[in-house]
Amino acid sequence: MLGGGNFTFSANGTFVYLAGTEQQSRTISWVERSGRKQSLHATPGVYFTPRFSPDGKRLAFAVGSGNGSNLWVKDLDRDAPLRLSFLDGENRWPVWTPDSKNIVFKSVGSKPGLYWIRADGAGEVQRLTDGKLDESPYSISPDGKRLAFRQVGNGGSQDIFTSAIEGDPAHPKLGKPDLFLGTPFLEVEPAFSPDGRWLAYVSMESGQVEVYVRPFRGPGSRWQISSGGGFYPVWSRDGHELLYQSLDNRVMAVSYTAKGDAFTPRNAAAWPEAHVMYLGGASAMWDLAPDGKRLMMILPQGDENQKLPTHLTFLLNFFDELQRRGTGQGK
Repeated sequence: MLGGGNFTFSANGTFVYLAGTEQQSRTISWVERSGRKQSLHATPGVYFTPRFSPDGKRLAFAVGSGNGSNLWVKDLDRDAPLRLSFLDGENRWPVWTPDSKNIVFKSVGSKPGLYWIRADGAGEVQRLTDGKLDESPYSISPDGKRLAFRQVGNGGSQDIFTSAIEGDPAHPKLGKPDLFLGTPFLEVEPAFSPDGRWLAYVSMESGQVEVYVRPFRGPGSRWQISSGGGFYPVWSRDGHELLYQSLDNRVMAVSYTAKGDAFTPRNAAAWPEAHVMYLGGASAMWDLAPDGKRLMMILPQGDENQKLPTHLTFLLNFFDELQRRGTGQGK
């Protein structure tokens, strides 16, 4: 919901929240490695979950209005954003197909679930799931054949699944979900590497959110990428860096090499002055341009250097605490 608390929780009882407001007016800006900022979309609005098209020509983002939000697409060569979705409730989390022609997104409203829509606004929106398992889309494989998403697993925790994308672009369907990673811990935010060999994701197996990498196909090791907490993994298109957001809301870049079954990450380096708004849940507020040279960030209107809230609070065993309070114990 817009204007409410910024929080999220996993089914195994970990509750995370951040003080702040979702209703603050914002703009969208380029941020270079030098720290220099330049306006990309100066019109003030309540923006969320921006994502570049793979060809780098367009930007998809959600615009909040009243008690909901809908998807828009901006042609980066023209200042003429196009509204894509017209559904009630929250419509965010756009994921582009590799050919930059279609978008998968999540709707939370009277007809929840995952949807498919053409990026040029033509044709009808296609409903892919009924939303009963609270799926959130994150990434499509480079060959366009599989969608990676998180949903509630058999144990009640948030797990990572992939599904085959079947049918044709005018009548797409999702195949049966295949479990990629399911443990008692929270696992979310899967992201395919540019060559499709690896999947980056976020897990709380260590007690806090960290970014990891595993091979997508077949058995193999897993490598921890972040240190001291991290989330929202984003691969560079050239196959040399993996970026993530730190717990103090900086954008960190990790260079790596991948040879055979081995993935070797190096030390993380922060983008200067790249402090990101954080609204909880899956509302990422930045993306890496396809050329790998600039970030796109949603920033507070009128003061791009404004200090943003950075303190995250984690409450473990939250459901147990609610049960104790409900039975009158632990007071």
